[in-house]
Parts: sequence; structure tokens; C-alpha cells
Amino acid sequence: MCTHADTPSHEPAGQSRRGFLRNATLAGAGAAALGIGAPLLGAPAADAAGSAGAGTWNPDPEALQFTLAVMPDTQFLYWGSQDSVNRTPQGESFRYIIRNSGRGTDNIVFMTHLGDLTQDADPSSFEQVDKAFALLDAHGAAYSVVAGNHDVTGEDDRGDTPYLQTLGPKRFRRSKTYAGSDPTGYNTAHVFRAAGRSWLVLALDWRVTDQAFAWADDFIKSNPKMPVILTTHDLVYSTYDDNVFPYESGDPENNAEFSGYGQKIWDKLIKDNDQIFLTLNGHYWPSGRTTRKNAVGNDVHLHIANYQNRYFGGGGMIRLYHFDLARDTIDVETINPWILAQDPQSRNKLAAEHARITGPVDDFSIPMDFAKRFSGFLPVTVRPARPAARELVKGTLAYWRFDAQGAPGTPLTAGHTIRDLSGKGNDLTVVTVPGTAADALTWSDDHHPDQPGHASLKFAGGRAPVHGTYLSTEANAPLNTETFRTGYTIETFVRMPLDWDAGNNGWASILSRRGSAGAAGKQGKNSDPKEPLVQLSISNNGREPQFNHYPLNNTYPTTNWGHGLVELKWWHLAVVNDGRHTKLYVEGAPVVDNPNRVSTGLTSLGLPWLVGGHEYAGAVDIVFHGNIGDIRIVNRPLPADEFLTAE
Repeated sequence: MCTHADTPSHEPAGQSRRGFLRNATLAGAGAAALGIGAPLLGAPAADAAGSAGAGTWNPDPEALQFTLAVMPDTQFLYWGSQDSVNRTPQGESFRYIIRNSGRGTDNIVFMTHLGDLTQDADPSSFEQVDKAFALLDAHGAAYSVVAGNHDVTGEDDRGDTPYLQTLGPKRFRRSKTYAGSDPTGYNTAHVFRAAGRSWLVLALDWRVTDQAFAWADDFIKSNPKMPVILTTHDLVYSTYDDNVFPYESGDPENNAEFSGYGQKIWDKLIKDNDQIFLTLNGHYWPSGRTTRKNAVGNDVHLHIANYQNRYFGGGGMIRLYHFDLARDTIDVETINPWILAQDPQSRNKLAAEHARITGPVDDFSIPMDFAKRFSGFLPVTVRPARPAARELVKGTLAYWRFDAQGAPGTPLTAGHTIRDLSGKGNDLTVVTVPGTAADALTWSDDHHPDQPGHASLKFAGGRAPVHGTYLSTEANAPLNTETFRTGYTIETFVRMPLDWDAGNNGWASILSRRGSAGAAGKQGKNSDPKEPLVQLSISNNGREPQFNHYPLNNTYPTTNWGHGLVELKWWHLAVVNDGRHTKLYVEGAPVVDNPNRVSTGLTSLGLPWLVGGHEYAGAVDIVFHGNIGDIRIVNRPLPADEFLTAE
């Protein structure tokens, strides 16, 4: 609809061109009286709704990346009563949507139109709309539409209309994603599959009766595990108008408000249905968005998209919502496929400016922890703890885990023993630096989601002065003399807290072997005679994991470097040596700095291993700060599918 934020509801307004059309339910006569409505540039190509160049509709329903295409008001392309119709831009957008289903990173799985398909609701306009949408039907593309105020009058109990005859349930019954409609046919439900789950799109009419609200509410409750995207024509409006150039004002993440009718939708349907996480509407311009908390305190993202005030009435422009469940992000972009399909050298100046809309309300990203946001109706499947015996693969020399041994938050005191579950006798004993607080090492039930043991130890250590509590193997532990000449695998889980500090906590070890390089006769490039023979540490440069070790075959160390690890996230680390080369893995992925240098075994002076402690010049100089989960040491190289994280 021709309207913007300075009159958000449908109250009487001044008789400007925009104000007149805002208040006309069918604008044809009013537009004619004002002398506007000249035909759009170019006539519709004979094959505008044809299949040439459209490709195949073939979305991937399991990929964690998928795209929802959104097309707002296209009314100026369809003004049949003024003999002004041009299907070409919309047809090109439809071809783009079909071509980019299941293709590369786009994987468009569904398209939704936000209403005002026509300017005048005239049968001649809908005859052309029918031909345009036939392209989607011919390829089996999944889509929904809603009626806007330029398509219909009154509420959804209005009875038959050209809109309903063209885009009602009769048409959608051919679609695999069509899930049903209310008795009027103006409100429809659609279910598409993406990222291995079902998603519900509710497409609601321009004005909904109480009966339709009840239908929508019942439909959501009948599908209690589906995330819901609600589409309608009028819900929120931008809090700035199109006198602001370049169409951006205030906070781009919070520059929209409910219209009078939009508040009704929120109160009667959205607020109490936690499954609704995203709403999309057109009608107003400029574009905008805001976020509101629903009744249970979860975010609902409310977006308006409308480009009818732009060049060529928006030219069939589409907004693409790129869902990425691996990154927990929705990336949003706005493009014009009709213009992008033109030779760049042949585009006029206005077309070149509108090929992509890149303002902050049109091109942005939404961080979204999907599992957390949907947990109220789609509980996250928690991987159960696995018994220790299951993780004792061939060659296991030590396996330490911290579940079922102490209440979370309670401290471990000096001398306490943690058993080696491998049965090889490499038990750990608690050691406290003098002057350390009593709660410097505590039990925790926090853990990596793929960790076998659902527990960890929380270390509160540091340097300057040295403080903290760590663990040590006994003096006669068999592991102390092991040299791993034929290979090894060392695994653990780690998490750093927000108060981790590079100066106080950098270079603390998760696991290290006592005995200095100098005492073992090591020297040469990159050697430090005072450092330990083996150390898996977290650097002071962006919390990068480092495995620095002195192999049997060299007098100087081999060092493997990982990338920065963010705080408050659990990380699985693995070091694998096949008897010749050593590789460091983070979350099962090899890091870039794995030297192609022969490094056989690990040098030993027969001294203990430390968990959370780091020795320098013969004395512990820093204690770890953060959580450490299960630790396993195996005397052979393991493939990734045998790591502790394996299914």
C-alpha cells in the first residue's frame, strides 16, 4: 500500500497522493482522478511467465543452511484497470528463486509474498498475476501469499473475490507444502522442511476476524514442535518516513512500532505463542525492524519490507533470509534479480542503484541461538553421559573424568585422589599452591555437549603471584616414563571464562609433563631450556591452544598452533601423533599450523604429569584458569571417528 510511518493506522489522512491512496481500499478510481498511473516502462514479454532459464526446484531439506525468499508489495506492476501491467520483473525474481533452490549456499526452500499483489484488485490484474505465479507452479516451487488492502476490502469474511479465485486454497492444494486454510480461504498455513525439521508459515489476511485468530491459534497448537514464521500485510511500521535519505534513521535494529492493527495481532496471537519467532509484513515504507519479548521472555523479530516507493515500483525486489543453523545466524540481504539479470553496461543509472539495497535496514544479520530460542517447544536432545568402560579403547593408558565424585561448587582439597579409570594406575592427586584460596579448584557439572562424562573441574588459578590448585600423577605412575615411540593421542575438553586475562592466565597448561628441556639435554632452534618437555597450553594471544613438545628424535621442539578460542564455549582438543608427524585438532578439525616435521614420541625424565599446572625452571609458575573436562591418553594414533566426541 502507498503509505509510510507518519500515519501508521488506517485513520483519515490528508489528501496528498500518498494519503489518498492510503485511505482508498481500491485505489483505481482515485488514482485516475489524480491523473497518475501511466504505463510502466516496457510491455510484458510474451514468455514472461515461461520456464526458460528457470532451472529446477530442488531444495535440500537437510542442510543446515537454507533461505527464505520474501517478496513485498508488487502492486505497481499490476494495475490492470489502467492498462498498466508488467510481469517481467516479478517473473525474473521467480526464476531466480527457482534457480537458487538447493544451489550452493542459497538453498531457497520457500517464498512468501507479503500482499498488495495488485494496485486495484481488478480481475484483469489478477489474470496477469495468475500467469506470473504459474511459473512457480510449473516447477513445484513452495510459496505463500497474503491479501493486502489493494487486493481486497473489509475483513476476511468478505466472501468471494478475484484474489481468492486466483490465489486461494484451490490453487495451493497442488502444493506439497500447503497445510490448510481457515473456512474463509483467506488465511493459509504452509509447512516446509529445512535443516532437518519442519517449519510453519502462517499467511494471514489484511484484516482477520476473531474466528480466523482462533483458527491460527489452533493450528499452531496442533503443530506444537514447529517454529512459526507469521506473514501478513500490516503489523509494524517504520518510525521514520521517506523524507529521510538514504532511507535510514535512528537505530536500525529498533526503528519500527506496531500499527493499531499490528498491536491486535500481537495481543491476540503472537505474544502467547512462543513458536512464533519471526514476523514479516509489507504495506508501510521505509523498511524497518524491531524485537519484542513475548509472554515467556523470548525474542520475536518483527520486520517490515517494502520497496514500492523505489525505482520501477520495486521491480519485483526480494529479500533473502539466509538461515545458518551451524553459525546460529540469519543473514539478510535485499536484491533485485530483474536488474541483476541485465547486462551491467546496459543498466540505466536508477537500475544500477537498485540492483542491491545495502542500507542497515535491508542488509543485516540476526544472531540467533536456534536451539535455545526453540527450546521451549522443541527441547534440545541432550546427549546422555556414556560409561567410562565404553571410552577405554585399545591402548588407553590414562582416562580421567570428574563425574559422580563431588557436589558442584564444592572444593577439592590437597591430597584428594582422582582415579585413573583405565586401570593402569595413573591416578591424580590434588596439589595446592601455598596461600591459595580454599575454593581454587571445585567440582562442576558444566561440560562439553559431546563429552562422555557430564562434569568438569573448575580451576581458579593464575600468576603474579602464583596461585591455584592443580593435579599431579604420583611419582611412580607408569605414565611418567612412557615415551610413545609409535604414536599417541591426547584428548581433553576446555572452556575459558569471561574473566580470563592474557597477562594473568596466558600460557597456563591444561596438561604438561614435568622435567625441563635443559635437563633432558635439549637445545637448538626455538628451544627454551627452562620450559617443560611437553605442554598443551592456552597462549596469551587470543587464547590459542598450543602443543609444544620435545620429541625423541630432535633436540629442539615441535610446536602445533591452533586458532583463537572464544570464552564461555566448550572446546574439544586432540593431539594425534602417528609415530612421525603430530597434528592438533580443535573440535575434530585439524588446525593450520601442524608442522610437516618428523617428531617421534615424547621425551621423558620419568617425572609426573600435571593437569592444570605448568612448570618453568623446575617450579610451578602458573595454574590454569577455566574448566577442564575428560582427559584421555592413548598409546596410538586415533582417527577422528574414535575421539571422545564420536557418536
